[in-house]
Amino acid sequence: MPETDLKQQLAERFREINGDHPMTDADDVYVSAQFVALEELCAVHRRDADAVRRLMLGQRLPLPGYLRSDGAEMVPADLFALADEAGGAELLEAWFTAHWADPVTGKAEWNAYLSGQYVCLHSVTPAAIQRKEHLTAAIGAAADEPDARSAQWLERLHALIDELDTLEPAFTAYDRLRFGGPTSRDTCIDAMRSRFPRPSPKAMSDGS
Repeated sequence: MPETDLKQQLAERFREINGDHPMTDADDVYVSAQFVALEELCAVHRRDADAVRRLMLGQRLPLPGYLRSDGAEMVPADLFALADEAGGAELLEAWFTAHWADPVTGKAEWNAYLSGQYVCLHSVTPAAIQRKEHLTAAIGAAADEPDARSAQWLERLHALIDELDTLEPAFTAYDRLRFGGPTSRDTCIDAMRSRFPRPSPKAMSDGS
């Protein structure tokens, strides 16, 4: 199949999942800084770009995270890392889903991984996915803890927020369009830091 047909098929699959939203100049700048064009990455790794597109369309590798406004398929620099660790793209699904005790959850996470929408992590690995889920759940439930708003509680909360901050990139306006609302950074990092400011050193030392 000609390259143009594969690129077109991949773009159509991408838009089926993400919707057809325009990329602004600011979106393009963000994506170019955070991701790499598929053809450039394949050249570095001496892989055939069309073969990789076929793996994506065949649900063996994740779709691109973004389509830049010039049509470039933008992917993470470590796109091939998990497949390499698993022993090949044909073994990746079994390796990936085995990280979850519940097969149903593992399959759901695999489908989410294939969508290319895990742009919420600097590095998309089962461990990072699980840690992000733990952190967002803990941050979301923190306000209901018995000692909420105490200095000790604030210290615990901000430790969770800071860890999540290290896992997640900044996101871009395009993400809020395709996800239909705020990102996890908006709700679990920025909003929580604004709602519950970090305790001052004096408050922490006083334990008040």
